[in-house]
Amino acid sequence: MSNNLDASAKDAEGKLESAYGELTGDAGHQIKGKAKQVQASAMHTADNLKQGAKTVAKSISKAADNLTDDLS
Repeated sequence: MSNNLDASAKDAEGKLESAYGELTGDAGHQIKGKAKQVQASAMHTADNLKQGAKTVAKSISKAADNLTDDLS
């Protein structure tokens, strides 16, 4: 869950920096802010994939246990 919080914090930081860039007309801050938002999105995606892999692994393990029980 910590990775998800880190990603949310990175997204908020990116939104703030992008908004600052828009208010001041500073394209550099706008670009850096958008880049941080993209990074946060990638972090969220990686965390979601990791959780999905854990779920699949648990399902496979349960199916293997059930198959073993059926063969006994």
